[in-house]
Amino acid sequence: MHQTIFDCERMKYTNTGLYYFCLNLGRALQQNISQGKLSVFMPSHVPSTFGPSVPTLPQHSLQKFFMPSVNQYHLWHCTYQSSNYLPRRNRKIKVLLTIHDLNFLYEGKTDRKKARYLTHLQENINRSDAIVCISEFTRNDVLTHCDVGNRAVHVIYNGTNGLPQPILEEKSYRPAVPFLFNIGAVTRKKNQHRILPLLQSNPSMELVLAGRHEDKAYANFIRQQASDLNVSDRTHLVHEVTEGEKSWYYHNCQALVMPSLAEGFGLPITEAMSVGKPVFLSKHTAMTEIGKDLAFYFQDFDNMHDDFQSGMLHYQKAGSHIREAMKAYSATFNWEDSARKYLDVYQSLLG
Repeated sequence: MHQTIFDCERMKYTNTGLYYFCLNLGRALQQNISQGKLSVFMPSHVPSTFGPSVPTLPQHSLQKFFMPSVNQYHLWHCTYQSSNYLPRRNRKIKVLLTIHDLNFLYEGKTDRKKARYLTHLQENINRSDAIVCISEFTRNDVLTHCDVGNRAVHVIYNGTNGLPQPILEEKSYRPAVPFLFNIGAVTRKKNQHRILPLLQSNPSMELVLAGRHEDKAYANFIRQQASDLNVSDRTHLVHEVTEGEKSWYYHNCQALVMPSLAEGFGLPITEAMSVGKPVFLSKHTAMTEIGKDLAFYFQDFDNMHDDFQSGMLHYQKAGSHIREAMKAYSATFNWEDSARKYLDVYQSLLG
């Protein structure tokens, strides 16, 4: 019986895109794979979310240098393209590598840093037997900047994360007036400071920025920009949020605004659409591929007000028609379909 190990090392960072990628894809795989064939590789301090029926191989940092015995496994699914945890010595184990993005190419990093990241990614590609990219944009980046040899390079879209019952807790921030919403790590590639001028031109609106402060200097820069523009009282950085809080903000916001410079997929796009909320995006990297013609786009960052106003007017005039179209489109991204496509790739490697 073929044994597969599903690498969940990035679940050590809760409330992140990679955490929910592993959680939701892992659960869907669990539902679609025969019992006993799937194990998970997880940080030892993180409680397993897959139940007692799924065996766990505990992960810890020393395994970057000395991997545990993995002879019983036939396939290692590495879910993070820059992982340091791969069975490099045991060449009998097939390796599937999921590549989410090459965002480091678009983040203003030095050529030296870009080269270092590309070198490490290439090492992981060299150890892999097949590759899955989460968007056509990412696949094109990989084919342009990496040497994949004769490996198959598949595209499997992420699913839309289901939103639980909306709930704000006692400690949660509750907006006092209509608000714009942005969720994701607070970091320069997310470009969140570009949203602030929309508060100047919409004085009855707030902004809620939810996400881990990966770049604390950038978070402080956002606060300073808000002060300079006299919108500090309507700019709220609420850090990480629970799933219930996230759901509440999606259900109650006026719009999702994502002026990102780099996205491999952009899960908030389909999450917001799942409740029929308008989505305003930049045209960078994978955004147009995922948003398609149901999202609104900023033509540049200097005339965002005009794009926002015209988009909201179109959304309001279209009424229930556009909301239902968004919900239907979001539903086409589901983890069950993603899991079945991954299992097809598993099968192609295991024979």
